[in-house]
Amino acid sequence: MNSLIDQVGTESDFHDDQLLLPAVEDAYGGVIVEMNETMNSERFFLLLRASLFKWKILEGFRYHHAEPHYIMLVHWIPKTADTIPANASHRIGIGAIILNDIGELLVVQEKNGRLKGTGIWKIPTGVVDQGEDIFRAAIREVKEETGIDADFVDVVGLRETHNCFFGKSDIFFLCMLRPLSFKLQKQELEIEAVQWMPLEEFAAQPFVQKNVLFKSVYELCLAKKNGNYVGFTPKPIKSGLGDEISYIYVDTLALPASST
Repeated sequence: MNSLIDQVGTESDFHDDQLLLPAVEDAYGGVIVEMNETMNSERFFLLLRASLFKWKILEGFRYHHAEPHYIMLVHWIPKTADTIPANASHRIGIGAIILNDIGELLVVQEKNGRLKGTGIWKIPTGVVDQGEDIFRAAIREVKEETGIDADFVDVVGLRETHNCFFGKSDIFFLCMLRPLSFKLQKQELEIEAVQWMPLEEFAAQPFVQKNVLFKSVYELCLAKKNGNYVGFTPKPIKSGLGDEISYIYVDTLALPASST
């Protein structure tokens, strides 16, 4: 303790806000440092040591995660087991199933990734952006990859896999959409080719026969065409903590009319 005080000043200095890093408390009793001005490393070190003393954090931090605009370090203060939640563990992806009026499936060939150069036709897929709703991501990816405008119908299935991108788990939502336009325009950066393909031709691909996910796409298309399958539709809700709208995905046909 004395060595810490010697490096910064007297103990009373720790109560002088000018000798502390600018910070605010968060909702969980933690401290968020907000710096709007740069400073040299020596002054930052001294202010950090003084601030740590005031915050009663006398041991080291551990890295939690990093984003483009900040790095988060954490330290558990109480003499109990550390229960700080881990960083985000999953990535969210979508696959878009779209049938036209004559039962053809919208498919693409990719320019990049593990399917590059294989000649395999697949449904449009993509990653949900931060803060983006699943149904909006499906509509966006279809437009970007194929030029087709579409309405979202429902979520018809999901798949979870682990140890994927950067060691994260992956949740992949299969979504059914309804086309609003039919003129194809491929995305030059990512897509090699795009077409409307007869469903039976899609299913006949050897890769589809061996791949459970692709085969499920075919089976879901058949079930939808026959009217034997109902998926989950986004229903807007408010959490009660504010005005922000979120969505719960439910079978609206099975709910009482007053709740839909």
